Amino acid sequence: MRDKRQAAVGFIFITLIIDVMGWGLIIPVMPKLIAELKGIGFNEASSYGAWLISVYAVTQFIFAPVIGNLSDRYGRRPVLLASLTGFGIDYIILALAPSYGWLFAGRIIAGITGASFTTASAYIADISTAETRAKNFGLIGAAFGIGFVIGPALGGLLAGWGLRAPFYAAAGLCLVNALYGYFVLPESLAKENRRPFEWKRANPLGALRLLKQYPGIDGLAFCFFLIYLAAQSVQGNWNFFTMYRFHWTEGMVGLSLAVVGILVGAVQAGLTRVINPRIGNEKSVYTGLLLYSAGLLLFAFATQGWMMFLFLVPYCLGGIAGPALQSILAGRVPPNEQGALQGTLTSLMSLTTIIGPLIMNNLFRYFTSPAAPVYFPGIAFLLGAVFMLCSALIAWMVLHSNGGPKMQKQPVT
Repeated sequence: MRDKRQAAVGFIFITLIIDVMGWGLIIPVMPKLIAELKGIGFNEASSYGAWLISVYAVTQFIFAPVIGNLSDRYGRRPVLLASLTGFGIDYIILALAPSYGWLFAGRIIAGITGASFTTASAYIADISTAETRAKNFGLIGAAFGIGFVIGPALGGLLAGWGLRAPFYAAAGLCLVNALYGYFVLPESLAKENRRPFEWKRANPLGALRLLKQYPGIDGLAFCFFLIYLAAQSVQGNWNFFTMYRFHWTEGMVGLSLAVVGILVGAVQAGLTRVINPRIGNEKSVYTGLLLYSAGLLLFAFATQGWMMFLFLVPYCLGGIAGPALQSILAGRVPPNEQGALQGTLTSLMSLTTIIGPLIMNNLFRYFTSPAAPVYFPGIAFLLGAVFMLCSALIAWMVLHSNGGPKMQKQPVT
């Protein structure tokens, strides 16, 4: 039994790495592919790229709770295998896409089936003991870091074989893993532990109700929202901006994103554990947000490509803010609401992925067009810096108003 559990955890770990790698593989080539399909420049292509990110986020936001509930009804194994197969089909569609519309359709399919992180987390919970649960859940963060370092770097290298090569590679990884899982992955959810599917539990907006129950956390949750909204100036626009502004190749974009993965991993796994105990959560939030703002401002006014690598350092060091803010939020919610709080924060992150790229990429497109009052490619980074500074100000106001929010549940009307 122990060997089966270890094998299952290993499979889940590989699945999550492949999940992150798959998207990372295609990030470096997406701007050029869109530009070629539409016959436009990288700055205009950024707007179309934003819609691909947004439609994926919308469908995942809607269907993730549905898929999660289906896994409670029918088991984790079929949902995980279907998710991997769906991703594989998506990447094949992207690889063969003769027009932008096919890219759009592929992203919808991926969003519907792409609940692998949610289902994988449930699988880990099923097979873990009290002693191994924390260690096993830690693999999720490790898989994300590894996948995001390897994926973009490999995607940039594969682009030398053609723009479509990374899509075929991503499809192959997903389908091979699905086939492997079909033969080796056992079901983790016993039939007696399954429950009927209920639509009311599949409501994607239900998690946001927590903000009404605990008024004290709404301001801090808004800070959290602004941080992730600001981050979309980088996450949704980096490849388009650097290829347009500095004429980077796919390989250079992939290398830069691999550097981001390494820096983020170092901050999250090492620096946060050193800095936070020394200066505390509140100062970590302010320090991190100021570093984020500094990095974004430097991105906005960078004049040479090498500067972007240098300016990644203060930006990624800003990552100490997120865990500290989550810790403050968790301290203002009782133990039996911690799961609901994390669901609320996840929903807020999803919303920023829906609206953020549309805001940031379209700003970039407008301020690089003849219609703009001033030519300013870095406008999205500047707006991101403003959001970070607003988040810091709101956090200070909340934490210093009458001693901070009280942990008192209010009736929901």
